[in-house]
Amino acid sequence: MANPTPIKTTPAPAQNAGAMAVLAPAVGWLIPGAGHIIQKRWIRGLLLLFSIGVLFVLGLLMQGHIYRANGGDILDMLGFVGDLGAGAVYIVSLAMNWGQGAIAMAVADYGTKFMIVAGLLNFIAVADAYHIAIGKKQ
Repeated sequence: MANPTPIKTTPAPAQNAGAMAVLAPAVGWLIPGAGHIIQKRWIRGLLLLFSIGVLFVLGLLMQGHIYRANGGDILDMLGFVGDLGAGAVYIVSLAMNWGQGAIAMAVADYGTKFMIVAGLLNFIAVADAYHIAIGKKQ
């Protein structure tokens, strides 16, 4: 009697992979690091939440300027895109009217850049959460 050879099969993709590919980036943009946390990447998600949150809060404490949507100067539009990347923290800051004063000292300019970098880092985290959700990255 011949020994049956095992049949190698590739695992079928999870049924919710399509939903996770939409949900993880959306939640990850709104709450920094949450896109990784809902995919059970706890350490990476918490590190992103902490680093992006600290960058944005330090920027606010340095009296940095938060950009609003406008059609004026190209650098203002780029600053808006960078700030928008921070998600809910940016929305709350606009609602509370934080970061709207004139930049009166040099450290405030650094604070502005901290908030922009926080948003840009969150955009990178959103792309990473998407790639994990579609299985392109572990």
